[in-house]
Amino acid sequence: MAIELKIPSVGESITEVIIGTWIKHEGDAVETDEPIVEIDSDKASQELGAPAGGVIKRLLKKEGDTAQVGEVIALIEENGKQKPRAKARGDAGPKPASTQAAPASEPKPAEPRVMPAAKRMLDENKLSPADVTPTGPGGRVLKEDVQQVLERKAPPPPSAGKLPAPQGLRETETVRMSTLRKRLAQRLVEAQQTAAILTTFNEIDMGAVMQLRAQHKDAFQQKHGVKLGFMSFFVKAAVDALRLVPQVNGRIEGDNIVYHNYQDIGVAVGGGRGLVVPVLRNAERMSFAEVELAIADFGRRAQSNEITPDEMQGGTFTISNGGVYGSLLSTPILNPPQSGILGMHAIQDRPMAVNGQVVIRPMMYVALSYDHRIIDGREAVTFLKRIKECVEDPTRMLMEI
Repeated sequence: MAIELKIPSVGESITEVIIGTWIKHEGDAVETDEPIVEIDSDKASQELGAPAGGVIKRLLKKEGDTAQVGEVIALIEENGKQKPRAKARGDAGPKPASTQAAPASEPKPAEPRVMPAAKRMLDENKLSPADVTPTGPGGRVLKEDVQQVLERKAPPPPSAGKLPAPQGLRETETVRMSTLRKRLAQRLVEAQQTAAILTTFNEIDMGAVMQLRAQHKDAFQQKHGVKLGFMSFFVKAAVDALRLVPQVNGRIEGDNIVYHNYQDIGVAVGGGRGLVVPVLRNAERMSFAEVELAIADFGRRAQSNEITPDEMQGGTFTISNGGVYGSLLSTPILNPPQSGILGMHAIQDRPMAVNGQVVIRPMMYVALSYDHRIIDGREAVTFLKRIKECVEDPTRMLMEI
């Protein structure tokens, strides 16, 4: 009896997905819940597991094809027989049994799966998969893995004289844009075209927060099992500022303005397939430890594309931390239909005038991009100034002053 592998519901309003990489192929044996294929939607990427154990009888879709939710994409034969391996060239069939027993040879380890672009590079440079350390999902050999080997073998550049002619690989590769990346691009363009985006800036002295972290980081980690980072301070400061300036927490809906009496704050994190923005639900009710634990969990799962579409729906405000990548200053783009996004940046020691004296302080530039249709300049500046006050003096958030 053949078992059908169907495309499950992957999120509200999503009706189709793109078939990514087939992890298993026709004739392969699979166990229940063993990953078979990667699929891409406009919200996230995920792996589909086998609904039952057996042997893959037929694949109904190719990589890159579109499939509807509920559509059958593969058939699995329960208790089926695995497809026999092809005989090696020159193998004339079974040999007569010898009167003398031969020692059993140790089984050779399975070769890693080589992606198409990586295979071309291996063949062109007369390398084998054994020469490369695979870093892709499931031990796959990626193009980048082969490039690292070639870079290590490349001769050093000449010290002087005539510029050498181009050498080595100068090929190009065209890769189909994933549904997640395509949808992200559409949303960014949509934000630029539909909202009146303006950005205001300020700078924050991070000295108080850094001192507070240094004083309590060991006790915090021992009690809660997670490091005390900067993001929890900014999330709590944003909750405070959103209450003070509710327009930043609202959105335009037709001819109406919708205000939210809760703060669902999206936190931008880099994932294996691109930027994702999972949401901290009811951030106003979360403690510092709950915020840090949730963000750490988002970061781990984003790398393996395990963030679900539901976790990225319905945020009312977003925080993006470009400082982790070294960004000094940027103008973040809105995440529609939200009306505001806060950009954090790198911390740098800079000379500052404090009480008439020039002192070195750890400073961070912050940016608030906002929809000028709903938020006036005065409100935007008030909001960002409140963020600055709360981070420079965290006791304000505790005392609500």
